[in-house]
Amino acid sequence: MADETVPLTDLLEEQSIRLNQTATDRDDAIRQTGQALLDSGAIDPTYIDAMLEREQSVSTFVGEGVAIPHGTLAAKDVVKHDAISVLRFPAGVDWDGNDVTVAVGIAARGNGHIALLAQLATILLDPQKAESLRNATTSAQVYELLASDDDTSDE
Repeated sequence: MADETVPLTDLLEEQSIRLNQTATDRDDAIRQTGQALLDSGAIDPTYIDAMLEREQSVSTFVGEGVAIPHGTLAAKDVVKHDAISVLRFPAGVDWDGNDVTVAVGIAARGNGHIALLAQLATILLDPQKAESLRNATTSAQVYELLASDDDTSDE
């Protein structure tokens, strides 16, 4: 049986945090997000194509300047281990008419992406936390923000 809630910080490798990216368009941003997952050894290269395919059918823009690109269900077999990547595009990316400054890539085996999306949504749909992520300039800030979902600290 799979562990239901792995802390997001356990799925994020330092090299998968890239906070000063530029992208020519949405698909370029998705490729870069997928490349970060590939560089961490989480996926086969074909998963990046599945991320682009997913985006063609359903936008992964979730609001607050954030998109969560991930592959199709059929691509879960090319995921080697669950992982996330966090890329920040300070200049923004036109994501089907929406301005995206943060893309969080997800790779998950089985139905794991559903749990990951739910965990991420609680952070990314909170306007203050989403703003903190959009303004993060260090990987430590990203880790702190993602870890903040594990406790109930208030400011």
